[in-house]
Amino acid sequence: MENSSCSLPSDEVLAIIVPIAVYWVYSGFHMMLGSLDRYRLHPRKDEDLKNLVSKRSVAVTVLSQQLLQAAVGIVLFKLTGGGDQKEAGDGAHVQTASWVAVAGQFFVGMFVVDSWMYFWHRYMHLNRFLYKHVHSWHHRLVVPYSFGSQYNHPVEGFLMDTLGGALAFLVSGMTPRTSIFFFSFSTVKGINDHCGLWMPLNPFNVFFWNNTAYHDVHHQLYGSKYNFSQPFFITWDKILGTHMPFTVEKRESGGLEARPIKPKRAN
Repeated sequence: MENSSCSLPSDEVLAIIVPIAVYWVYSGFHMMLGSLDRYRLHPRKDEDLKNLVSKRSVAVTVLSQQLLQAAVGIVLFKLTGGGDQKEAGDGAHVQTASWVAVAGQFFVGMFVVDSWMYFWHRYMHLNRFLYKHVHSWHHRLVVPYSFGSQYNHPVEGFLMDTLGGALAFLVSGMTPRTSIFFFSFSTVKGINDHCGLWMPLNPFNVFFWNNTAYHDVHHQLYGSKYNFSQPFFITWDKILGTHMPFTVEKRESGGLEARPIKPKRAN
């Protein structure tokens, strides 16, 4: 009797679709939490008063960027031929990567993404043309929110996010199945850094120095020359003198605020 059960999507297909689905589900969850004013780093009204772009435009731009990322992912998997699984003689799929190898690939991928992002991000602040015409798009969100995490000029989205992710995939040697988890984790981390909420016991704020308040400092005028590191560690900021420490304190009008402890100098 023939097996009529439907086959599951391939790892390559899931690696393209899942991080995008995670982006909108997780960012939507944080938008609902935005009503908890006591945990906000900015008053709700400031999203409309200070931000220079509408939420509709942000959503359309992010979707456009994700379509481009999906296209690049398809090409990348075609060129590399996958590698997560190999077909056994009986048609079963055999997992080829050990947990130790996967952990190593995660770490290498995180390092590659962080390094790529830091140096391009900092250069876009130093180069007046690139900042004015490209990177300033992202800084239209003076008051960041969750689904604005991937809001960028198309050139920046392709150069920093798409190519940076492809480079991390190639250099780390991760497989399509591993990349499902790596890019979903990266997506969740980026959303957390832009969500504008300092929630109690949030593991990303507890275990990462590069967190919501850290990146919020960078989105403010006083911190625009600091805290370039994204999205995992603060290593390059510390090494190259662009680290601005902060404290999170209660705002007199209610809610919270990330207040900088200004460093002596920045290179």
